[in-house]
Formats: sequence, C-alpha cells, structure tokens
Amino acid sequence: MDTILKINDINKSYTGLGEDLQVLRNVNFEMQRGEIVAINGPSGIGKTTLLNIIGTLDEADSGEITISNKQPGSMKDDQLSRFRAENLGFIFQFHYLLPEFTAIENVLIPAKIIDLDQKIANERARELLEAVGVYDRRNHKPSQLSGGERQRIAVARALMNRPELVLADEPTGNLDPDNGQRLIELIEKVRADYGQSFLIATHSRTLSAACDRVFSLS
Repeated sequence: MDTILKINDINKSYTGLGEDLQVLRNVNFEMQRGEIVAINGPSGIGKTTLLNIIGTLDEADSGEITISNKQPGSMKDDQLSRFRAENLGFIFQFHYLLPEFTAIENVLIPAKIIDLDQKIANERARELLEAVGVYDRRNHKPSQLSGGERQRIAVARALMNRPELVLADEPTGNLDPDNGQRLIELIEKVRADYGQSFLIATHSRTLSAACDRVFSLS
C-alpha cells in the first residue's frame, strides 16, 4: 500500500510554572492511503497536540513528518499555508461553522483560500452537501441546524479542496449516540466515495471499533 503519513521520532514539550512538560516523546507512526485510523489514549496524553503537529498548526521540538512524500517542516510560510489548504482537511469536536454564513457558504470557505474557480467550487459544494445528506439545508445558518447537521456540514467543508488526509479531533464527542453513529457511517461512506484517509483522535470505543486500526499513545 501507499504510505500517506509517516511520523519519525516526534517530540514536543511545553514550558509552564518553571518546568518543561513533555507531551510527546519519540512518537513513530505510519499510515497508509485510504485507511481510517484512530488515535487513543487518556486525556492529556497528547492526541490533539499530535494532530495539530501533523496538521501543521503546531511545530514539534524535533522529529520529522512526511505527508504524501512531502515534508511540510521544510516549507516556507506561504508554501505551508498552500500545502495545508490543498492537502489537509480538519474536523473538530465543535463544528466551528461561521454563524453569519449559510451552510453552503461555510462549505465554500476552503475553496476561497486556494482561489478555486467559482463554478467548480459551487458544483463541488453542492455535490458534498448531497453526499453528507444536508443539501436541503444549504441556505440555513448554523443556528437553524441540529448538532448532527452542523457536524455533517463541517465534514463537507473539510472535504471541499479534496484533501488526501482528513484529521478529526473527537468528531463525535459533542454528539448524542445516534448522531455519533451516523457520523461514523458518514466517514466510512466518504472514504468509499472519495478515497480520503482519516486520522481520528477519539475516546469513543464505538468510533475506534469502526476504524481499520487503532494507534495508542501512552
């Protein structure tokens, strides 16, 4: 299989109260293209920190990350921003939809970052909202949507630029069990339809059980 993500000896510490707290120590990991992989571990172990480093939102103290045979750690700021927008999608526990925008306007935001042709962007947004089952809610603002609908729109937004790797941080953590199960089924459907790889930090045993593999931080 084709390796989409490779992590070599990642270390990360934070300084506070006069001492260093090491959150990640010599983390090594590989992920194959098309996989859905869960990251498990107790609260505070560094799951979110690891996702942020992989997502180029934070920097490791040492170590190397390779995504699709590219090393974002060697890129300049403008290159890194472009790489992140084109290659990575993000889903969070809280949807972080912009409240003043409609569902379809929220989904279109990543396309504006890379200056995607408007006609292509509009067609892709329509396709994604249909795929996640909320096209009929496209003109509603987040306050007019249920929690499950908002999270589905967040998934569509994450897929807008057709990233190869989607990083999800507790995506079912703010959902009731029924909507959580629907989101799991949606992730599986998206992988089947679009071929994305998913790396998911989660405490959920149900979500972990639905993944191809589980990587445990300790």
